[in-house]
Amino acid sequence: MKATAVPEIAGAHLFEPVPHADERGFFCRTFDAEVVRSVGLDPDAFVQDSVSRSRRGVLRGLHLRSGAGEAKLVRCSYGRIFDVVVDLRGDSPTYRNVATFELSGDTQATLYVPAGCAHGFQALTDTADTSYRIDRPHDPAEDVTIAFDDPELGIPWPLPPALTSRRDREAPGLAEVLKQRES
Repeated sequence: MKATAVPEIAGAHLFEPVPHADERGFFCRTFDAEVVRSVGLDPDAFVQDSVSRSRRGVLRGLHLRSGAGEAKLVRCSYGRIFDVVVDLRGDSPTYRNVATFELSGDTQATLYVPAGCAHGFQALTDTADTSYRIDRPHDPAEDVTIAFDDPELGIPWPLPPALTSRRDREAPGLAEVLKQRES
């Protein structure tokens, strides 16, 4: 497994396993504590695993947590997704940068999203399963959502949104969220 720093987002990493393929399919390690530790992360810090299933065009995000934030490892375990990270850490050298990735079940690459960054994705295939390993138990009172179509962010979503949650459709823009966080 190879770990690569994401230059657009300070502290973010992409973990790329080496699938071993044969006539049966493939096998690969999707999490390796030693590799995670090698980039300065505590593999024991992750306390919750979750999975979402989406169909083509479904858009989820942009989400983050208030307070201490939430770090996560994100992997598309089946299908393909267009994944987005926005750095909203005021003291970060990559503050307000946007990074995009295509994650897929074929590669099983995992993206580390640091606490304080917004995250979202869009399913590119008929079925896309996205797995999360999160470093804090979920507290709905800390949920923050930013409009996925905010022109200030200019995220190049590859498909028209087929379906979004009400929360995502009604989310405020980045400027309003930042203003609320300052008060």
